[in-house]
Amino acid sequence: MINQVQNNLLSQMQALESMTQGQSIKLEQKADETTSFGNLMQQAINQVNETQMQAGEMTRAFEMGDSQLDISEVMIAVQKSRISFQALTEVRNKLLTAYQDVMNMPV
Repeated sequence: MINQVQNNLLSQMQALESMTQGQSIKLEQKADETTSFGNLMQQAINQVNETQMQAGEMTRAFEMGDSQLDISEVMIAVQKSRISFQALTEVRNKLLTAYQDVMNMPV
């Protein structure tokens, strides 16, 4: 799936480059659900949510005295959850900044 996204992005970049040089080339855009930006963001949000839910479940189980869980496993899961949420928040912030920049552009 990542290769598909990279290939699509590369073809778009090449088309934009050719447009800036005065050439016209047909931009191939697929309406594939897996490559749309909205669906990729939704998948990322779902993965972060799953990571947070898993970390929460492990924390609760450890607090209840589950002998199969080690504190290091729980702490690693919690840190993965925090890092993934922070990364998602940064992506959101960058998207909002880009949107505001585009909206403030003179027409």
